[in-house]
Amino acid sequence: MNFNRYKKQFKETAKINGFSDDHIEKCLSYAALLHAKNLPIIFNAYHLARLVGYSEAYLKKAIVHTDGFYRTFYIKKINGKKRRISEPLPNLKDIQSWILQNVLYARKTSPFAKAYIPGSGLKNNVKFHVNRSLVMTVDIKDFFPSLKLSAVENTFLSMGYSPKVSNLLAKLCCKNGSLPQGAPTSPYLSNLLFLPIDQSIANYCKKNKIYYTRYADDLTFSGDFSSSELLNFIQIELKSMNLLVNDEKNKVMLPHMQQIVTGITVNKVPQVAHKIRNDLRKEIYYIQKFGIESHQLKAGIRDHNYIKQLWGKVSFVLHINPLDKEFSSYKLFLKGCYGELIGDSSVVE
Repeated sequence: MNFNRYKKQFKETAKINGFSDDHIEKCLSYAALLHAKNLPIIFNAYHLARLVGYSEAYLKKAIVHTDGFYRTFYIKKINGKKRRISEPLPNLKDIQSWILQNVLYARKTSPFAKAYIPGSGLKNNVKFHVNRSLVMTVDIKDFFPSLKLSAVENTFLSMGYSPKVSNLLAKLCCKNGSLPQGAPTSPYLSNLLFLPIDQSIANYCKKNKIYYTRYADDLTFSGDFSSSELLNFIQIELKSMNLLVNDEKNKVMLPHMQQIVTGITVNKVPQVAHKIRNDLRKEIYYIQKFGIESHQLKAGIRDHNYIKQLWGKVSFVLHINPLDKEFSSYKLFLKGCYGELIGDSSVVE
């Protein structure tokens, strides 16, 4: 809506409801600031409730009895350990999605952040580190749980929202005082919270001719540099946000080693890691030799979507390296023999 029209309608409604001229002007000054930033105008909990389509009582209940609005489960990580996922229940998820689409997406993240950005992804992250003399990856320990409510609240404050509205929005996005892994708002909020550190690290890297990108909690550096000096600088920067480096996962990779960035080999050309490619190669071989039913029976595979999943994995290899002739032939084989099982399945990064 044109702000002049909004201003006129607001004054008319406010006067009917008995608001003073001084109060009306304060409200409009606040609204003008948000409108100029292309942000939804939110005055209070009642106003937000109207915007998201849920009652004010529901919003308040969700921020007071937070645990009851999430379901918690665990997924197995590559290293065998379990990752805790806290997924919001459908209504709260709907509210968080509204905040993401209408509030968070209105603010830009760092150009060095490659995860959780519409139109970006793994391929965009690794392309800067291909064929470099040295590659170093640094992992942040307990990334989402370490990003606290106060920092999230400050993010909304910096956008121009009032303290009460910022506190409300932050509590709707947090669980037990931190970002829950599983909420739709957490990934993009993590990028916004990390923005100052991204810029500081980028400035250091530019000065020292180092390539830098960050994919969620995975920081990647490539070029010709002192890994110990860089790591020391990163640790100091992370400390400003009470974040710690996960020393167990840090890697310094030279050209004679397999240089892997977020699961992608970058030595000469971007390529899905050798182990994953080799496992897929074996699966295709057994299917070609014994047939799909015999292979699944021998391997103890009972998943009815096995072929679709295999198709997706092969497609992902080709997404990273479209010139891979070997996997192009595998894709043609799967489509030709099992097209009816694959259907419209496609890879999503």
